[in-house]
Amino acid sequence: MSMADLPKILVVDDVRANLVGMRRLLAPVKAEIFEARSGNEALALCLDHSFALILLDVQMPDMDGFEVASLLNNDPATCDIPIVFVTAAFHDDINRLKGYTFGAVDYIAKPINDAVLLSKVTVFLDLHISKLRLRAALEELEKRNRQLEVEIEERRRVEKQIRHMATHDALTGLGNRILFIEHLSRARAQAERHGRQFGLLYLDIDGFKQVNDHHGHGIGDILLCAIANRLRSNLRHEDFAVRLSGDEFAVIMTDLPNAEAAKAQAERLCGQLAEPYRLSHAGQSLTVNVGTSIGIALYPDHAMEEAELIRMADTAMYEVKQQGKNGVRFAAPRRVAV
Repeated sequence: MSMADLPKILVVDDVRANLVGMRRLLAPVKAEIFEARSGNEALALCLDHSFALILLDVQMPDMDGFEVASLLNNDPATCDIPIVFVTAAFHDDINRLKGYTFGAVDYIAKPINDAVLLSKVTVFLDLHISKLRLRAALEELEKRNRQLEVEIEERRRVEKQIRHMATHDALTGLGNRILFIEHLSRARAQAERHGRQFGLLYLDIDGFKQVNDHHGHGIGDILLCAIANRLRSNLRHEDFAVRLSGDEFAVIMTDLPNAEAAKAQAERLCGQLAEPYRLSHAGQSLTVNVGTSIGIALYPDHAMEEAELIRMADTAMYEVKQQGKNGVRFAAPRRVAV
């Protein structure tokens, strides 16, 4: 063990001969010994060193051991240092209690018995080493806990990112079919629980294939992103939009006051998405026009189950395409068994 690793003991006594004698007695102890000949000198050393033990003489001029112990005991930086009073003055229990009141953990009577001194010093050094090991173990545990927290947070971030990638369209950033089914099922459950209505809009972009074939997939992808952005910016706060595939999109409208609100929103989207798109790609700039065919299915008017609601909205959308495209149509009313 190097000198830097050794525990430190401070011996405080105003008599030089006592300091020399104490150094001789402590020679077998594996510790670095510091000496102070006054209370002020002892306090100054405590500012610069962390001591495992202080052997403090009580009878000293100017500042006695009780005063030194009291100052050390009232300082948060030194209050945990064990103090052993070395004195010939403890002739009764009252003086001993006074020493303990000032922060002493033990006392050694003069003349000093070698075996008693070494035994007590060894005990306190062992306690000091155990305390340091415990502190190091707690610090290591805290460090590992912080690392674990960082790892858990990183895992959550990665899981969230993976979840987002699995449920969102990589091109447009809209939800994909997986997220669409989840939101549709949640919307139906909430509507059923609270006796409310919700709507499903099925959108197909009219003329997208021609743009894609004529100008290339690069322009086609940029157009899809522009459509998604325009769709996103024209939704109500309660609406949820997804890209189902290619040029097909869907919007779930919750908390509908009536069927006319769904139709008004679909017509507004139809008009907004039909506005010209100014696109640029690989040095190529052009303006394209597309339309949108939208089918509307309402819960519970048109269907009670998610799959049937999708089929009804999809069918209504294709009927719009067959009748000239770029328009809005409700699904056929649900047939109720008599």
